Amino acid sequence: MALDPVKKIGLFWFTNDLRIDDNPALHQAADEVDTLICLYCIRPKSTFSDQQAPSKLSPNRQQFLFDSLIDLEKSLAEKGQQLLVEFKSPADAIPELITQYNISHIYRSNNASEYKRKIWDTLNKRYSMIQFNQIDSHTLFDKSQLPFTLDKLPDSFSKFRRMVSDIAVRAPLGKPPQLPISSLTTQQNWQTVWKATWKAIWKADPLHTQLSEDQLFKGGSQAGKQHLQNYFNSKSASSYKETRNGLDGLSYSTKFSPWLSNGSISARQIISELQKYETEAEANESTYWIYFELLWREYFQWYAHNHRAKLFKFNGIKNSNPTTSFYPERFQKWCQGNTPYPIVNACMKQLNATGYMSNRGRQLVASCFVHELNLDWRYGAAYMEQQLIDYDVASNWGNWQYLAGVGADPRGHRRFDLGKQTQIYDPERLFIKRWGGDQHLEKLDSRDTVDWPI
Repeated sequence: MALDPVKKIGLFWFTNDLRIDDNPALHQAADEVDTLICLYCIRPKSTFSDQQAPSKLSPNRQQFLFDSLIDLEKSLAEKGQQLLVEFKSPADAIPELITQYNISHIYRSNNASEYKRKIWDTLNKRYSMIQFNQIDSHTLFDKSQLPFTLDKLPDSFSKFRRMVSDIAVRAPLGKPPQLPISSLTTQQNWQTVWKATWKAIWKADPLHTQLSEDQLFKGGSQAGKQHLQNYFNSKSASSYKETRNGLDGLSYSTKFSPWLSNGSISARQIISELQKYETEAEANESTYWIYFELLWREYFQWYAHNHRAKLFKFNGIKNSNPTTSFYPERFQKWCQGNTPYPIVNACMKQLNATGYMSNRGRQLVASCFVHELNLDWRYGAAYMEQQLIDYDVASNWGNWQYLAGVGADPRGHRRFDLGKQTQIYDPERLFIKRWGGDQHLEKLDSRDTVDWPI
């Protein structure tokens, strides 16, 4: 009499891959295990950067993530699966599930989060009997496709672009034909817990910015794919390079970043639609520029993988420290949009209200933060992490290092003339007027310079 084979029980740890389309790690899990638990973890409270804790997320970012998880749950349900959302660190949740369900295989999509990498490595060492599997899916290229080892990553984007320009981007995968049944024995009402957690945070912090009544972007893979289709159907890609430096509105840039940031859509899905557009509609300098900026994102992903904890260090990847510090009053004025610089104020008020800011705006507010206010760049990067619905750890911290002169820019720090930038990008001051950038202008108090870091 033949013995029944031992069941393979899998755990899929969702992180920045909140989709079932083009998710190679999920495909692998579907092929290899008999039953599967689909897990997403979010800690209620945290002070550590890059943990996606609700207390560190703006209401706009919270809502976008909530929508994305609802959409993921629906997609999984269509395949007979369910989503388990745990309000605890994955370092606690995963060992509990291993013990409770006798997990034999664990899967995840590789991403640049140093926090998640440390947890993954720790679990891998602790549970040697479990098969751990991770696949690159947050990038255009797999690590195996790169023409260099990570420790030999080019020290500038220009060098990187030349080295990868001929690498073909692999076609995106579809949905898995089927998923293993869930190992979970009970249903969970995580939405109720989620909303109660936020209400408690808001009650304890009355100064917390409220959710925008006019939500710019709805989270989720379905909304992301619809936006992708609408953008290319509108033919806006043909004029992208001319309009990309706009400050306000929805049509001047691609706006792929919110869904790209948490993996509701993948970079490869975008490239696939871009190539289709270039074949069927038009290929020009603007369409190339969309690919060019995805390559910038790609560079920062591998930059973060390579430099790891240095992504959050004051001196970045350099050996010299910036001549900046932390002045609480200046920092608060910058956050609230009450600096002496109207263009910066307008951008910050737009960010606080909507959870979004243009690429040009991000450069201007960061330049002001570092060079005009003389503030430690890490606090600006951390505030953006809290507010931006399209926050991506590699792009955010890599770009801040770049501008502060402690990152990949061989020319040193970037300082923008804010008056000149206003004349170029908001000559009639319409953007400034709309967002009240010229209201409540406050001079920098000389006493700010004697405040010690807190």
